[in-house]
Amino acid sequence: MIKAITFDLWDTVFIDDSDEPKRKAAGRLPKKEERRHLVHCYAGKYKNISRELVNYIYDTADAAYKKAWKDQHVTWTVKERLDIIFRGIGINLPQAEMEEIVKLHEEMELEFRPDFIPGVGDALKELYGKYKLGVISDTIFSPGRVLRQLLDGEGLLQYFDHFVFSDETGRAKPEPVVFESACINLGVKPHEIAHVGDRESNDIAGPKKFGMNAILCTASVDRGSNKTQADAIFKEYRDLPRIIESLNK
Repeated sequence: MIKAITFDLWDTVFIDDSDEPKRKAAGRLPKKEERRHLVHCYAGKYKNISRELVNYIYDTADAAYKKAWKDQHVTWTVKERLDIIFRGIGINLPQAEMEEIVKLHEEMELEFRPDFIPGVGDALKELYGKYKLGVISDTIFSPGRVLRQLLDGEGLLQYFDHFVFSDETGRAKPEPVVFESACINLGVKPHEIAHVGDRESNDIAGPKKFGMNAILCTASVDRGSNKTQADAIFKEYRDLPRIIESLNK
């Protein structure tokens, strides 16, 4: 019997990079370029360095981050990543300026917010009260505190009982400890949770290996539903409550 439902966020509740057209319309750089521009500006106060070299160092740090995320299931904080970048540049940025640039990185998606997947709010409202609801999400640039603000801005924060964010736990999906945290804090056993997400390794194979149910969301992007081991698949959020009921039968 399913008693709780946990949700991934990116491409499951809101649409990744859906803020980019809004940035472009406002005459702003894409997020990737904006981050490198920020580092170049802050570094340029203390050292004559080309944008090309900043890009190279930033790209190298990004590659290391992604390697650690995918292979070791950890997500370095933005500050840890920027520390590596500025060490690579050869600058010890003053604490106040480091705090500034970290905040600018972390809150970039609060200025131009991503779009939420149509119907997700109605589905959460229908599920709320019948099941305990939680979030299990890796954090790339936006930390847990910012993701909570995005949910709150859409009126959805109120529906969730517990949050597992990788910048707060120190571990990322599909590491078992993140699913264990959800079970403990939601007060349920693994087989009593259905996790909803878009990535086969993180959101389907990981939860199922831990003993949870897993539901593949293709509402934003289909990452291979023809090969999934998910217990169910949906493209429209209006179908999710019915899927949960059918799994309980």
